[in-house]
Amino acid sequence: MTPVPLITIAGVFGLLVGSFLNVCISRVPAGESVVFPGSRCPACKSSIRWFDNIPVLSFLVLRGRCRSCGAAISPRYPIVEAATAMAFVTQAMVFGSDPALLAQRLVLTALLIVLFGTDLETQRLPNVLTIPGTLVGVLFSIWLPPGLVGNALGVAIGGGILLAVRWLWLRVTGVDAMGLGDVKMLAMIGAFLGWQQVWVVLFIASVGGAVLGVGLAVFGGRSMKSRLPFGTLLALAALASSLFGDQLVDWYLGFYR
Repeated sequence: MTPVPLITIAGVFGLLVGSFLNVCISRVPAGESVVFPGSRCPACKSSIRWFDNIPVLSFLVLRGRCRSCGAAISPRYPIVEAATAMAFVTQAMVFGSDPALLAQRLVLTALLIVLFGTDLETQRLPNVLTIPGTLVGVLFSIWLPPGLVGNALGVAIGGGILLAVRWLWLRVTGVDAMGLGDVKMLAMIGAFLGWQQVWVVLFIASVGGAVLGVGLAVFGGRSMKSRLPFGTLLALAALASSLFGDQLVDWYLGFYR
């Protein structure tokens, strides 16, 4: 059983990290610094004081409005903060007995949340996240699973298979429905989780994409050829795989033993 203090620390740490991830989601796609200037209102540009910048709580106290100008604050801010806290707590419950592996999973989780947010809002998966993220995954693999060999295969298969799918779809339909950002993102995921988990992530994301595509076509009036923010699906699938992917692989391989 994971100690309660560790779960509490993970939750508080997740709230604080989530606040920073909001800054990344807002500024990284625009090419802005995530350090300077400090937190400010998007509407009036006034600096946000520390007591108005407490994760989740400040949003509730201010009733979702800037103290200075009264402009509405996007609910994305407390949602990301709370989601990061919950994701960090879940990772701590699963990997709390292995601090090094837990650190790896928390870094991956943070990257996935930022990529989810940027793809959902701008349909962009910035290189400044995916490429350094892949390098960080390589560094972790020196000491942790999947190891350097599994890491290299994960990067190659993760990037290679989506490149092939992108080329085939473009050839068949004439629609460039997948950006290179998705390719780099799955390569990054493979760097953290290894080549076996790449297949798990791709399967979950593809099923989710098919369900979402059909739903949008039936209820949203969109064409089946419409471009979907596939990075959001990859992020959710990778988060699930980081927690339960090994069990899914073992379950599947059990049919062949």
